Amino acid sequence: MLDLDSIVAEEAEENDLEEVVMGLIINSGQARSLAYAALKQAKQGDFAAAKTMMDQSRLALNEAHLVQTKLIEGDQGEGKMKVSLVLVHAQDHLMTSMLARELVTELIELHEKMQ
Repeated sequence: MLDLDSIVAEEAEENDLEEVVMGLIINSGQARSLAYAALKQAKQGDFAAAKTMMDQSRLALNEAHLVQTKLIEGDQGEGKMKVSLVLVHAQDHLMTSMLARELVTELIELHEKMQ
């Protein structure tokens, strides 16, 4: 596993940065997939499974958010971080996953109320 404490923009080699970016994409994608799987379970009336999946989704999203926070801290708003299309793509994945989780949470609550 990547040592998040060692991520500093000027010290991070390109391979390390790629690994970090892939971690953002993978964890964000996992969080979003679990959220939609939870919604499917809620539609079928299995709210216990939906809750479990949403908890797993939250953990994956927390992992991605931790990586993002370390990147931001390393950059310190000074433009030290090399911005690439892949990094922008990873940020996009993270933000859409966060939004998806929020919306799915609301939809699950609605399904639960309807039952």
